[in-house]
Amino acid sequence: MNPTELRATACLAAVFAARLLGLFMVYPVFARLAQQLTGATPTTIGLALGMYGLAQGLLQIPLGLLSDRIGRKPVIVAGLAVFVAGSVVAALSTSIAGVTVGRLLQGAGAVGSSILAWTADLTREEVRTRAMAIVGVTIGLSFAFALVAGPAISAWQGLPGIFWVTAGLGLGGIGITLTLVPTPAQALPPGERGKVLHRFSRVVRNRELLRLDAGIFALHAILTASFLVVPRRIAATFHTSPGNEWNVYLPILLASIALMIPAVGAAEALGRIKEVSIGAILVLVVSLLALDSPTTRTGCFLALSGFFAAFNVMEAILPSLVTKTAPANAKGAATGLYSSSQFLGIFAGGAGGGAILANWGPRGVWTFVGAMAIAWLLTALTMRRPIRRFP
Repeated sequence: MNPTELRATACLAAVFAARLLGLFMVYPVFARLAQQLTGATPTTIGLALGMYGLAQGLLQIPLGLLSDRIGRKPVIVAGLAVFVAGSVVAALSTSIAGVTVGRLLQGAGAVGSSILAWTADLTREEVRTRAMAIVGVTIGLSFAFALVAGPAISAWQGLPGIFWVTAGLGLGGIGITLTLVPTPAQALPPGERGKVLHRFSRVVRNRELLRLDAGIFALHAILTASFLVVPRRIAATFHTSPGNEWNVYLPILLASIALMIPAVGAAEALGRIKEVSIGAILVLVVSLLALDSPTTRTGCFLALSGFFAAFNVMEAILPSLVTKTAPANAKGAATGLYSSSQFLGIFAGGAGGGAILANWGPRGVWTFVGAMAIAWLLTALTMRRPIRRFP
């Protein structure tokens, strides 16, 4: 990658991470702190946690197509502004209904597909997969940081404090977008704009891309549903006090990052993406099965380390696989559908996990996420090996 491409990729990855950092920070504490809100039940807590994903999932493709027509920058800036407004609404709310509305507004700033498409605009074909991998790794690292920062901020300022920090991160993303990211001449040549819907139909008919979309859906559904019960597993096993969960998350996440980096490196450098992907999903299955039963501190530590390592590996690999698999002139449509699947997975995991928790308790949630991981593993076993187009 040349310096211009590296700078553009780093800036766009920072914008992506700023949004998701705010999303991820609520995960380790939301199930506990939301109980203090008026009208909170397991079902409404899960719905509020997942509502962000519903709005994101429904609006990713329309806003991605809009960015093709009017340009990436105005769409991304407007989306981040809506994201900031939703964060403020959630921060000021004292009821679960108000937080749900705030989360819905946060999600309405659905600019993930536009950011990925802008990354493609600003990088050459031969380095685009590397750029997407950088974005994916950044997302994984932001997730790791968020699980430590979320409990620390909540101990200081409670749940509203996390939403205020999230609003600040959104404003930072606007600043980066306006001042640091280069602007291409135009997203699509005029003669190409009428072909957008045709390209989208090609993506929808591509079985390999649909397999990857199902994978990111499952990954985020599993993550969101798991965080309705992971905090109580940590509290029961490690006897943590509220606000001090970061003491447990920090060593677990350091271990998971140590596992993630060589795995992602081997996948890309050695052309072993399929093997690493299947291995990561298998680790996810084993970790979830281990967490389903009471275990020792060591067992819980290992299971959570494996869980987060598998999540981070797949979060880094899947965007790269999408760009490798998508037709050369339909990468924007492919990333739009991919992003929609990711966020609809968040909604399904939050809303579905909350309803299952209310009716069948924690064991029901562990069974739900375990079954989803096994189904994903079976689907991934038949994936095609991606073609290495460039050395």
